[in-house]
Parts: sequence; structure tokens; C-alpha cells
Amino acid sequence: MEKENIAVGLDIGTTKIVAMIGKKNEYGKLEILGVGKSKSLGVARGVVNNITQTIQSIQQAILEAENNSGYKIKDVVVGIAGQHIRSIQHSDYISRSNPEEVIGGSDIDLLINQVHKLAMLPGEEIIHVLPQEFKIDGQSDVKEPIGMYGGRLESSFHVVVGQASSIRNVGRCIQSSGIELSGLTLEPLASSDAVLSQEEKEAGVALIDIGGGTTDLAIFKDGIIRHTAVIPFGGNVITDDIKEGCSIIEKQAELLKVKFGSAWPGENKDNEIVSIPGLRGREPKEISLKNLSKIINARVVEIIEQVFTEVRAYGHEDPRKKLIAGIVLTGGGAQLKHIKQLVEYITGMDTRIGYPNEHLAGNSDEEISSPLYATAVGLVMNSIENKTQSAVKMQAAVTPEKVTYFREPIVEEKVEIKEEAYVQPERVLQVEPIKEESTENKIRRSFFDKYVDKIKDFLDNAE
Repeated sequence: MEKENIAVGLDIGTTKIVAMIGKKNEYGKLEILGVGKSKSLGVARGVVNNITQTIQSIQQAILEAENNSGYKIKDVVVGIAGQHIRSIQHSDYISRSNPEEVIGGSDIDLLINQVHKLAMLPGEEIIHVLPQEFKIDGQSDVKEPIGMYGGRLESSFHVVVGQASSIRNVGRCIQSSGIELSGLTLEPLASSDAVLSQEEKEAGVALIDIGGGTTDLAIFKDGIIRHTAVIPFGGNVITDDIKEGCSIIEKQAELLKVKFGSAWPGENKDNEIVSIPGLRGREPKEISLKNLSKIINARVVEIIEQVFTEVRAYGHEDPRKKLIAGIVLTGGGAQLKHIKQLVEYITGMDTRIGYPNEHLAGNSDEEISSPLYATAVGLVMNSIENKTQSAVKMQAAVTPEKVTYFREPIVEEKVEIKEEAYVQPERVLQVEPIKEESTENKIRRSFFDKYVDKIKDFLDNAE
């Protein structure tokens, strides 16, 4: 019997860390087996700034996902974001020794590897090399060169670049949490896999993922990624503004934003007031909802205008580059009331909220269909494409009251066995051995695996 391909995605965000375990069901939809969520400590604006706290948060999320699913996690695909991410356009070509030979996958790999050798600014490394249109012997707009003939194979590339130290810090956190890093994916790309349809990518669409620390942008046209950007503002700056503007503590500001916040100030009447308990015996504080929405509106307008500047930089105003499908909003910030209307008002583009339910199995938990989990769902989908066996079934120790799953085999000091039919506890808790990856799987691993291996070598050789 063929082993099921269990995939794991890890979304290391500024406000939360999500570990998600999933597999494809018989209808090709994503079935979520377990989710673990922990408060993200040690990450600011998408970048790790405290390794110890980040490791603890990752371990907490991993453990919760394992206990919920009954699978032991071996490796994960991780999302990468942060203000250090930038993208460039680049064209390159190779001359083939035998033009009479059919162009194959090895020629594309050769071209991609050539781009990976591009000289970057000091301290920067290439994360993704994404081919766009190909040219064969001067014939342009070739979408699929495999199977064609030609001597000169040329392509334009969308190259995503990030800070080497930030990427290595993420790798160090994963390794120190007791799991392996099987792949890196740019977070807006993962989110786009989860919430965009192929028709939208063909027509032209801008995906805006409003997270806690950053707002990520990915633009698609003709089914190809055209532009990516990471803006270093997110939901946290809105909370900070509420905290300062209303003179309340952060926890209360976050609750106010989620429960009563609106991005459209005209919505609230002047007499709508919410009362907040005072600190340590002080008088309660009364806050006008109209003022609250004015504070939120000012910051959301700033974030959307920065994103729209990037959309214009891509060339949206050029009729040939027009984004017909408009904007899709996702991430935790997309749950803010009336944000869709505000984005339409500022940009003049059709807008919808992106839910990751298109690829999820019908019986999925409603919470997982929230825009909050778009990146995590996309990372699991990415992990499935890698064809890796990222988690193995754990044996359960069954007691009459409940079933308990253990991450490590636990051996009790004193064991009294009264009946022969009982199995020794050590054996009950043994984890299934991990089989060597097949050659076919190795070939199918994505092209940035070499880069992941490079990070592993760096971490292993570090003092």
C-alpha cells in the first residue's frame, strides 16, 4: 500500500505561529489533520529578533499540532517574509550544444541555476527564481518550452531576494526546535496558492495579505507572478495607534480593534460609546467608537496607499498590464470591518476577501477557512508538492479515559504487568521508523532545495 503524503507547513508570523498538518483526500482537496497555534514571541515585522523565544513558540505550536493530529512532525515548509525581502526582474539565456535535441527539464534547471549565481548585494541571498515567459531562438511568448526545439533558450525571471542572516536565523530556530527544514516559500506566494483561482491569476490580480507585522503583496497577470513586495506595516501598528490615541493598554486596544473596530469612520454615530475597565481600581474609561474608527481609518489608509504605490510601480495603469480581477485581501487584517469598501474607495479596483476554503475538504473546521490561516494552508499545499513525508503516525497509549499521544517514547520506571496479553509500554509508544526518501522523490524536490541544504550546512558547521 502506498504511503500517504503527509505535509506540514509552519507560518512564523509576528503575532502568531501556526503549525498545520494536512494531506490530499481522494478528491484532490486538502484535508487538515491538525493545527497548532501559539503566540509569537521574538518576531518583529516578520523577522526573528529573539531566537530563544521563537524556538519556544515554535515548539508549542508543533506540540499542539502533533497532539491534535496524532502525527509526529519530522520536517516543515516555512514561510519567509519581512521588510528585507525585495524582488528584481532579470533576463538570462543558455546556448544549447545540440539544437536538434528536444528541450527538457534539465535545460530549464540549467537556466535557473545560472540565475542563482547572480551577484547580489553584500549579505543578500536569492530565495526564489521564478521563470516568466520564455524565448526560443527569438520566438517570444513561449509559455511551455519543454518538448520544443532550439539552440538559444532565453527567459525573463522574477527573482526574490532576502537577507541571508534573517533566513539563517529562521533555519536555526527550526533546527533547534528538533525538526528539519524541507523548504522555504515567500509568504505572499503561499497565501496566493491558498486563496486565488487560476482564472484570477490569468485575468490579473493583486493579493494583499495584511498580517500582524507586515503587509505582503503578490501581483499575477497571465497566470504568471509579476511583482512581489513586503511593506513593514500591519495590524500591530493599528493596535499601537489605538493604544496611544485612547491611552489604554495593548491587550484592551487589540480587543477594541477586533470587536468594535471599523475602517470606515462615517459608520458610527457620535453617541456610540464603549466603556473599558480602569486599571487597578481606577475609574472605567469611555471611548467613542467614532474616534476609534477614525484612528483605525487613518492607519489603514496609509497601509493601502503604500501597497497601491507598489501596484502602480508594477504598471497597473498600462492597459496591457491592467489587473482585471482587482484586489484580493487576506490575512488577519482582512477581517477588519468595512476594509473591503475602503480599499475599493482608495484604489478604484474591485475587491474581495480571500478565504482559503477553495482547496480545503468540505468537512474542514470553519476556523481554518478564515483569512487568518491563508498562509499556513498555502504552505501545506507547497509541502504536498514537494512530495515529502513530513509527518509519521504516532502509536497511541490507550487508557479507558482518553487516548494520549507522546512526542518521545516515554518509559515508566516501575511497570507491573499482571496479564500476559498486555504489551510492554515501551513498545506501544515506539514511533514508526523513517524510511529513506526514494530516488523519484529526490528528483521531484523543488529547485530551491539546494538552497535549503546550503542553510543546513551553514548551521551544522557553525560554532
